[in-house]
Amino acid sequence: MNPSAPAPDSYFERIDEHRYKPTPHVGGAWDPDEQHFSPLGGLVVHAIDRYLAGRPDTGMVLGRISFDILGRLATDECEIRVETVRPGRTIELVEATVLIAGRPVVRARAWLLTSLDTGAVAGGGADRLTPPEELESWHMADVWPGGYIGTLDVRPVAPPRPGRTTAWIGTGVDLVAGEQAGPLASFVTLVDTANGIAVRQSPAEWMFPNVDLTIHLHRQPRGRWTGLDTTVVFGPTGQGITSTVLHDTTGPVGHAQQILTVRPQPTADRPDGRP
Repeated sequence: MNPSAPAPDSYFERIDEHRYKPTPHVGGAWDPDEQHFSPLGGLVVHAIDRYLAGRPDTGMVLGRISFDILGRLATDECEIRVETVRPGRTIELVEATVLIAGRPVVRARAWLLTSLDTGAVAGGGADRLTPPEELESWHMADVWPGGYIGTLDVRPVAPPRPGRTTAWIGTGVDLVAGEQAGPLASFVTLVDTANGIAVRQSPAEWMFPNVDLTIHLHRQPRGRWTGLDTTVVFGPTGQGITSTVLHDTTGPVGHAQQILTVRPQPTADRPDGRP
């Protein structure tokens, strides 16, 4: 990418049916020369949506998607391949693989479940969050660098605390230039932000990137806002967990989990990041 060229108002530009070029808006929080995973996760859902749109409608909806991040997400063009692993009339498993320079960097598996009317027994979720229109924006770029963070409108429900924050995340940037992303892809585009809104320790001193993201949904999200009710826990042996109740503006829609690798930031005395 040419850093002097103006960035399009999208996270990605399509090259062909399976390949996409990232824009500067995907720049990562840990390393601006790498992609932040959040937009790439949304792009995977967009690719799955397009794959499913190319066949007869089965009436199923995505109930769970899990992403495993296998390696460095370079800001190079990526290819996404989607296939059906377990076909079925009421339950189906779909897998997507993201490749950069021919190497798999993300594998995602999505369970599709049949959709039917269960409104008579629906219930049990968390309370609705304060609407984003009633909240002030928080300049998250004061904590994190990167092109992706710079695209966000973050509105905390209460002042962020170490390890505990509830906030709405929105963006005016399209997922793919010239394409209308579905509501789920747009929602998922912002979910991986959860690991950055409730930091337990300063990212200038500690690293805690996630190596996965799993999303479970009991309802399909709608609207332009992604609500994140997030708790972060660090364990004593280098692991952590970011747990989030997911919301849209009408209420909770599901949960997300991220496993973290926790380690000190490298310094001149600790070049490998070890104590």
